[in-house]
Amino acid sequence: MNALDFSQLLPLLAIAVSAGVFGGILAGLLGVGGGIVIVPALYLALSTAGMDPAITMQVAVGTSLATIVFTSLSSGYGHFKRGAIDMDLLKLWAPSLLVGVVIGALLGGYVSGLILVGVFATVAAIVALDMIFRKTKDDPTPRGFAKPIWAVLGVVTGGLSAMMGIGGGTIGVPLLNFLGYDIRRAVGTSAAIGFIIGLPGAVVYALTGLGAEGLPPFSLGYVNLAAAAIIIPLTSSFAHVGVKLAHSIPRRALRFAFGIFLMVTSLRMFIDLFEAFSIS
Repeated sequence: MNALDFSQLLPLLAIAVSAGVFGGILAGLLGVGGGIVIVPALYLALSTAGMDPAITMQVAVGTSLATIVFTSLSSGYGHFKRGAIDMDLLKLWAPSLLVGVVIGALLGGYVSGLILVGVFATVAAIVALDMIFRKTKDDPTPRGFAKPIWAVLGVVTGGLSAMMGIGGGTIGVPLLNFLGYDIRRAVGTSAAIGFIIGLPGAVVYALTGLGAEGLPPFSLGYVNLAAAAIIIPLTSSFAHVGVKLAHSIPRRALRFAFGIFLMVTSLRMFIDLFEAFSIS
């Protein structure tokens, strides 16, 4: 299939505007980096434009990771000012997260796009069910683990996040909350983690996609620069709105909102998978 021409790129850019606004709000609200909105939005736009399904998910994921670099800085700074980032945990977790990101991004750049869709949908569904139905203590106490355990958790979190094109919050928020961290502190720390995941992840996707056929105009490997240029200012600006919401609504409401959104996203991706296998 040939590369998309400029006229086919216009719907992608239009959807990128909406994804930037909602992705930014959710980045600040839920610490997710916006990727949980941006990936399915770009995936839908590229699919509608007739892009080769074999690389559609890679472009959506790579572009999302590039936007997360800037969104996480904006969102993370907002949470930092409110004292909602655990800096000790961030320092402890960063090296293993980085290792996981490189592994996940390399896998994501070479495996089938349908596998990425399946990973995205499955992880999102599991996390959604946990966030919606699990009850938490009113005054959670963080659990302590040995460094090797944190290292394993970091590699898994970084790897899955890079493959899914998300900033770490989709996995990091429920994981930290499950381990006893207050939901707002989990959101704030996960927002900062987004930078550690987004930067190396985007670089790897850009490099592994160099020379790929059928890419949209203005693409650097699997990163579409046109869509990223539209999304980044919007997500960075609207992340501040999400941060204010995160610190003004009840913990339970925050968890429930996170879970419902993830479940809707997961269902949509499973429908796409079913349709893809039905056609094949």
